[in-house]
Amino acid sequence: MNTLTVVEPTAPSTVSPVAEDGFADVVVIVRVYNEAPVVGGVIAELMAAGISVVAVDDASTDGSAGEIDRTGALRVSHPINLGAGGALQTGLEAALKFTDARYIGCFDADGQHQLVDLIGMIRTIRQGYDVVMGSRFLDGKTEMSPLRRLILRTATKVFNRGAGTRLTDAHNGLRLMTREVAAATRLTQTGMAYASELERQLTRPGHRLTEFPVHILYTEYSKSKGQPLLNSVNILADTIAHRLGSGRAAL
Repeated sequence: MNTLTVVEPTAPSTVSPVAEDGFADVVVIVRVYNEAPVVGGVIAELMAAGISVVAVDDASTDGSAGEIDRTGALRVSHPINLGAGGALQTGLEAALKFTDARYIGCFDADGQHQLVDLIGMIRTIRQGYDVVMGSRFLDGKTEMSPLRRLILRTATKVFNRGAGTRLTDAHNGLRLMTREVAAATRLTQTGMAYASELERQLTRPGHRLTEFPVHILYTEYSKSKGQPLLNSVNILADTIAHRLGSGRAAL
């Protein structure tokens, strides 16, 4: 049977006592698959701000594991690649098991997400929310092609119809939730299909939810990995499929 490898932190992070006290109630999950050129810097910046990190190495074949270990973050490694959904579910379970954090966040390993946005989301969730979701469409900072914008907005409209919500960005990877919400989350889908499954669970009736404007950087590095348009198309197709499936189930 395949087992997970959990590597405890071996190196202290460079964190000031003030910053550490400020975010002692937060842990962030960083999913990693072959991100050796950038993941060390992404995690180091989070930890320098006093934010704990659980990095899930999804069977990377490059030097990602070593880059993670150099930061001193907690690393959990998959023996085989389980995809984005499997990695996030592992991260949630590890965060709950190995930390007592009050708030659990999701942060991309490729440099697209901004620390300043995460800090704003932390301050927001402490006001009494259960879930804070990042949105690229609450301000004009995120630059993307008109086609990508259209696809993502269409996916959000379809999702809102099925979930009964009024989100402006239903598939943003920058998310923050309480420990209770994380404990109730169960992801069974792999690949991009996990996104719609997760959003449906985060937007359950009774959750106090809000959105926060975030600035996503579509860098040359992330574009070189095939991120932009294909993922957006997959998101839209998956959202429509789940919407149609939900409609049939209700008949």
